Amino acid sequence: MSSFTKDANWLDWHPAPKKPQFVVPSGAVDAHCHVFGPGDEFPFAPQRKYTPCDASKKQLWSLRDYLGFSRNILVQATCHGADNRALVDALHASKGLARGVATVTESVTDAELDALHLAGVRGVRFNFVKRLVDALPFDSLTRIAARIKELDWHIVIYFEGQELPELYDFFTSLPTTVVVDHMGRPDVSKPIDGPEFYLFLKLMRENENFWSKVSCPERLSIEGPSNHYSDVVPFARAVVEQFPERVLWGTDWPHPNMKTHMPDDGMLVDMLPLIAPSAFLQQKLLIDNPMRLYWPEQVK
Repeated sequence: MSSFTKDANWLDWHPAPKKPQFVVPSGAVDAHCHVFGPGDEFPFAPQRKYTPCDASKKQLWSLRDYLGFSRNILVQATCHGADNRALVDALHASKGLARGVATVTESVTDAELDALHLAGVRGVRFNFVKRLVDALPFDSLTRIAARIKELDWHIVIYFEGQELPELYDFFTSLPTTVVVDHMGRPDVSKPIDGPEFYLFLKLMRENENFWSKVSCPERLSIEGPSNHYSDVVPFARAVVEQFPERVLWGTDWPHPNMKTHMPDDGMLVDMLPLIAPSAFLQQKLLIDNPMRLYWPEQVK
């Protein structure tokens, strides 16, 4: 029996996702997903803001194969803090078919960074979502960013749309490739041509080192799954069509901190032709871009 008890309102991953009708192109990468624990083997962080269900690497590999993907990008979850052991274990077990984004503190040693690189880590995540983390010291993050640059890693930033004005100058000062999680979590009830999303598009347009994930409609939608999260589609499609060389997509399995429903991963895959309507855009989004960012040595 696990020594960790998941939060009472925690929603477990979908037990029986549909088989997608959309067949992803051969070699497709699920570029945003997580592993949780198992907690008895890889304990959750004492300072965590939530306690999830266990979600193992074997379950993730099974979902990958079922949905038709070939590779995964594993993003360190906040429930594990800067203890990357679960992430590293999954990377080693992936036989080269997964790469990772870790969480580190300024105290991380060069030897620890080298070990993470050897395991397959190619980026670090800075989380600015206030309900998930305590205040982050910008000076410390700046120093971490300088060390990451030496490894030719990138930085993943997670924030909510309304926070972008106060973070904009810091973000644009980062010296690496920067990947924005979930389009900066825009408020899709606001106009797509309104000032909030315009600022995000400006960030992408004026800073060619910025990339965006067009994932997680289930987190952004007001309408919900009954209409296939259609209110998110115009936002994601705009980003894909305007920045086809700098977009990524992922399932976000096992969908942490969902409060109202658990998305069907097969349905999420079936949304892909709506946000990337041509074979050209699908190739960029699902294969060319993630391979260039995470497996550049395998790109001809």
